[in-house]
Amino acid sequence: MKTTTPAGTALAGRVALVAGGTRGGGRGIAVQLGAAGATVYVTGRSSSAAGRSAMDRSETIEETAAMVTAAGGTGIAVRTDHSDPDDVRALVGRIAVEQHGRLDVLVNCVWGGDPLTDWEHPLWEQDLDTGLRLLRQAVETHVITSRYALPMLVARGSGLVVEVTDGNTARYRGSFFYDLAKSAVIRLAVAQAAELRPHGVAALAITPGFLRSEAMLEGFGVTEANWRDGAAKDPHFAHSESPAYLGRAVAALAADPDVMAKSGRALATWGLYEEYGFTDADGTQPDWAAHWAAEMEPEHGPLGAGL
Repeated sequence: MKTTTPAGTALAGRVALVAGGTRGGGRGIAVQLGAAGATVYVTGRSSSAAGRSAMDRSETIEETAAMVTAAGGTGIAVRTDHSDPDDVRALVGRIAVEQHGRLDVLVNCVWGGDPLTDWEHPLWEQDLDTGLRLLRQAVETHVITSRYALPMLVARGSGLVVEVTDGNTARYRGSFFYDLAKSAVIRLAVAQAAELRPHGVAALAITPGFLRSEAMLEGFGVTEANWRDGAAKDPHFAHSESPAYLGRAVAALAADPDVMAKSGRALATWGLYEEYGFTDADGTQPDWAAHWAAEMEPEHGPLGAGL
């Protein structure tokens, strides 16, 4: 097991862009990159200055940026619509000017697809416009962001691109457009890895297990302080993980000088904690795959089914 858990100054001097850092996994990643000393640009559409996005949630990019700074890094909030190429081009231009052309880590975590996902109907009974809008929101935004940000990493001849997804196997995820979006994000990592390898830049996909996002906590009627009470509704919730766990996994990867060996792969928090030794915010090391194998496989089949 490596003992390279980033803390304090492991990423000092590094510059990161977390696209979709308003809440959930994106916020967790941004904060933990900051905890390792990075300067982190936090982007998204929900802003205390410009109002809420269509998600209509209270979390803002400014809050995340403040948390990055409080953790020990430098958080910079930039309201950006990642579906708008002009917005993304302007964002990347600002980073280039302010950081003298430096960008070390790109995290594509734009999602916003929860209200667009239909879990009840097969493809032929779903609203097509809604499904295609989900794909534009969850996949095209990643493509647009990489298109404009990658030249900065290529110019430096080093760096890491992280595509955040749900699941790292070919197992069907329960809804046609949701599954297509999350699977496509993995292929984005594979394709970018192939094209970036000659330039010394790594690209990979990563998934959390059962993630305790702000919306998930609300759905279970708990807070992060008493989250274990949510197991009364669903015993599997006792094996969930906070966004900090995902964030620490990404920070560990960003600090790993041998990360190129993982380029092109779809990774998971439950495999990386064993290698890097990081813990969740409460000191535990959740392993969703192990829980699935022990408690859920008889009913739902192997987590890696379909490969």
